[in-house]
Amino acid sequence: MAVSRRGFLKLSGAAAAGTALGGVTSLGINLTPAYAAAQSLRIKNAQAFPSVCPYCAVGCGTLVHVANNQIINIEGNPDSPINQGNLCPKGAAIYQLHVNPNRQTQVLHRAPGSTSWETMDLSQAMDRVAQLVKKTRDDTFVVQDSAGKKVMATEAIFSLGGATMDNEWNHVQQKLLRGLGVTPIENQARI
Repeated sequence: MAVSRRGFLKLSGAAAAGTALGGVTSLGINLTPAYAAAQSLRIKNAQAFPSVCPYCAVGCGTLVHVANNQIINIEGNPDSPINQGNLCPKGAAIYQLHVNPNRQTQVLHRAPGSTSWETMDLSQAMDRVAQLVKKTRDDTFVVQDSAGKKVMATEAIFSLGGATMDNEWNHVQQKLLRGLGVTPIENQARI
């Protein structure tokens, strides 16, 4: 059996770690309390805020630990009846969603025909979105179909809501979109 250099290093590293762990265990040293103490130290002076994982329709409970107005840790909420403190791999990586040097903190806009992005003020961007929604609705609004049936709708706008939207938000979103005449309204939780 031929062993590559990389394979040899992996095997020898695993063997060394196993030997070290076995040596510590044979001395009767239990690392569980030390590990628990180290875990509690990192969030000792932090305030915990209950929240919900933003990724899927399950709605797993999380605890967001904040110290000095900075998020320092996010973990599963053991008091949540949904996940009882457990998180899937995506949920366990929520911290990276919030505390990430690559996260966009400004609105970027690329004008039609442009090859570069430019920074846009948030209120200006919201006004632009509102104008485009109104223009699309006005341009595509159908009062009655070809059979003469009154439909009062536009099918040029589609809404896809997120899975963590609560009932109140969904109610308001439905009222807004139905008022605009939007008929295809879906929620990510059902997809």
